[in-house]
Amino acid sequence: MLKFARSLFGQVLIALVAGVLLGMLWPDKAVALKPLGDGFIKLVKMLIPLIVFCVVVHGIAGTGDLKRVGRVGIKALVYFEVVTTVALAIGLMLGWLLQPGAGMNVDPKTLDAAAMGTYTANADKLAGGGLTEFLLKLVPVTVVDAFAKGDVLQVLLFSILFGCALAMLGETGQRITALVEDLSHVLFKVMGLIIRLAPLGVLGAIAFTVGKYGLASLQQLGQLVLVFYLAVAFFVLVVLGGILRLCGFSLFKLLRYLREELAVVFATTSSDSVLPQVMAKLRGMGIRDSTVGLVIPTGYSFNLDAFSIYITLAAVFIAQATNTPVSTADLLTILAISLVTSKGAHGVPGSAIVVLAATLHAVPAIPAIGLVLVLSVDWFMGIARALGNLIGNCVATVAIAAWEGDIDRERAHAVLDGRLPPQEPQEPPSLPQTA
Repeated sequence: MLKFARSLFGQVLIALVAGVLLGMLWPDKAVALKPLGDGFIKLVKMLIPLIVFCVVVHGIAGTGDLKRVGRVGIKALVYFEVVTTVALAIGLMLGWLLQPGAGMNVDPKTLDAAAMGTYTANADKLAGGGLTEFLLKLVPVTVVDAFAKGDVLQVLLFSILFGCALAMLGETGQRITALVEDLSHVLFKVMGLIIRLAPLGVLGAIAFTVGKYGLASLQQLGQLVLVFYLAVAFFVLVVLGGILRLCGFSLFKLLRYLREELAVVFATTSSDSVLPQVMAKLRGMGIRDSTVGLVIPTGYSFNLDAFSIYITLAAVFIAQATNTPVSTADLLTILAISLVTSKGAHGVPGSAIVVLAATLHAVPAIPAIGLVLVLSVDWFMGIARALGNLIGNCVATVAIAAWEGDIDRERAHAVLDGRLPPQEPQEPPSLPQTA
């Protein structure tokens, strides 16, 4: 028991229970603990741009094989598109089959439109830009601006260019490559210090939520929440579990390996809070730096599996709750539009509601004001969204590394089995050249 309490996982679970109790017994005081959760996430986010830069640059420059990097990038994008399409289809089908909104008989005219003001304003921006606007947003105004705003995709673009330039310089760029590697060690050491504060962050986040909304709020629109959790569980266990099995790995062992990060995400409903730590653990499994550095940051915007399930399921739910007839053509339209709107929304305030609003712009038959119904349980659905997205990106990294031959399988199995400690090796693993 003492060993459990000393472990980070144990401390996070204890903080979770303590947060729930505080929220139930002293809700006013629990709400005041919100800065603990917000502060922890801000501490992590301040390191994300630099860590992404160092991992990507060192991975590409250290590899020296730009063709390999290109293959990984293309495979990642193809994988993301296929898997998120499957996720969107699952949300659509389960919503249509289980009908969580049937029988609610909500009159859209009785809903409060004022609650949607901020979200619809952001949705108009997201929907109105189109593909060209999205691609232009990938290019930062200046390099410093990308780091200052913490825009992961913009930082990733510059990092890829910087890493490729270093690789092309050969020996001339080795000193800078070594400097970047040394900087990455310092940053991960800083992250190790910050992650010790995770129990406090978890305590603040969960205490605030229970204190403000109460456990009784779980009963509101409970059927929608239940269907969403079932959909995410089905996707993770069947789809992602099947992908890992094809690659020769066990999903449950991977989840056990990432249990500390999953516990933090559960409490904070933010996968950002563990991004650097997840990258370190995947590298510690023996996955090549360049693969981790390309797949994880890109996946945070292009591989939002649970987020995709949420969009189509919520759209169908709103139609059912407001007794809006939806044709097969409407369902296919929702699926097609979601493939676009679900990409690149990471970092947008209230992104789930914003993207859902942008999607509904394409289906005028469904009243967008119905989004107010989803707002009341969005936080609870956010837990499964964050967990599903994180698991999906970790599985994507392992799968692409396995297909590309960028993983030391012996070390990976040893780490997942608990025969080796879950920490990053000091020297890069010796990797096979072919899958």
